[in-house]
Amino acid sequence: MIQIDDKLISEDIFSEEFVCNLSKCKGACCVEGDVGAPLDKDELEILDNIFDKIKPYLTPEGIKALEEQGTWTTDPSDGMYVTPMVEDRECAYVTFDEKGITKCGIEKAYEDGAVDWQKPISCHLYPIRITEYSTFTALNYHEWNVCSDACTLGKELQVPVYKFLKTPLIRKYGEEFYNVLSEVADEWKNEYDS
Repeated sequence: MIQIDDKLISEDIFSEEFVCNLSKCKGACCVEGDVGAPLDKDELEILDNIFDKIKPYLTPEGIKALEEQGTWTTDPSDGMYVTPMVEDRECAYVTFDEKGITKCGIEKAYEDGAVDWQKPISCHLYPIRITEYSTFTALNYHEWNVCSDACTLGKELQVPVYKFLKTPLIRKYGEEFYNVLSEVADEWKNEYDS
């Protein structure tokens, strides 16, 4: 682990390579899993407030799930905030394009200018998972078999996780943090490669 301010960063974020390959995985990360996407507490009110604006971008099944469960729910195993799911399958905010690839209804509304919030930060930052502790924040690389095609493409293109996730890392922590992270990654690479 490498420390920057109050953040502990897994070295896997520098060493692992990753580039989403939606044409292969079809966005399986939005469909697979036991619960919806993790949510920060401050995102709950945002989801409540934008629901009417994003509704036109959602599937009828997603709208029904959100109307029945609310715009967010909790994971029964640990009480963490998560997005609701459609019948224990896909995230309720998911839509499907003509090729069967999942898209985020929130992000589509954002791209159209209907809302000014892109999507939950946990989705934007994936495959980095953030865990908040009382005195520090841990940033870890999350390995999931549904993302094997992203790992293959990342290796082909030689794109480390932190570079692939530059935009969401800046969204979450700011440009100054990302610049320091990049410098640390370069130092780590020089030491690791020598």
